[in-house]
Amino acid sequence: MSGFAPPRIDTDPNHRFPWYVRLFLANQRRRYGRELEPARLWGRTPWVFAALSLLYGALDRRRSPIEPALRSLVTVRVSQINWCAFCIDINSANCLKRGISDAQLAALPEFEQADCFDARTKAALAYAEAMTRSDAGVDDATMARLKQHFNDDAVIELTALVAFQNLSSKFNAALGVQAQGFCHAPPGQRRG
Repeated sequence: MSGFAPPRIDTDPNHRFPWYVRLFLANQRRRYGRELEPARLWGRTPWVFAALSLLYGALDRRRSPIEPALRSLVTVRVSQINWCAFCIDINSANCLKRGISDAQLAALPEFEQADCFDARTKAALAYAEAMTRSDAGVDDATMARLKQHFNDDAVIELTALVAFQNLSSKFNAALGVQAQGFCHAPPGQRRG
C-alpha cells in the first residue's frame, strides 16, 4: 500500500462546517498542529460526525475497563488488517505515548509468537483479529480464552472498541486517507 496515493475525496479547504464541527477541528489544530483528514471528511455529514465523536469519547474514556495501552494496541492491529495508513499512523503514535515500545509495535502482526505480550494482551488481540477478519469470525475457543482475562462488561467494551475501529479504519481506507506523519511505523507494521 503506497503512502503517496491521493485521497479519493477531497474536502475543499474553504468548506463551511457547522459551528460544533469547527470547534472540534480547532481542538485538533491545538492538539496535533493540524486538522485530521478523517475529521474533515466525517464533518461533511455533521450529525453522523457528532454521534461518532461521542462514541469515540465514550470508548477512550479514563474509566474504561480496558487500559489505554491495550486499547491503542487493539486499534493498531485492527487498522493493520484493514490497511488503514492513517489509523496505523495515529494509533501507533498513541501506543508510544501510552507506554508501548517500538519492539511491541514491530511484533504486533505476529503477536501470538511474540514474547513481549502477556496472555491477556494476546487474548484481546486474538479476539480483535477474529472480529475483524470476516472470513474467520469469533469462535467459542476465542471467546473462552478472552473470558479467562476479562469479565463480561470488559468483553462488551472491547467488542465495541473493535467494532468502532473497524468502522473508522474501513472508512479511511476506502476513501484513501493517508498517514499524516504522527509516527514512524516499524516496517512490519504495514502488513495485514
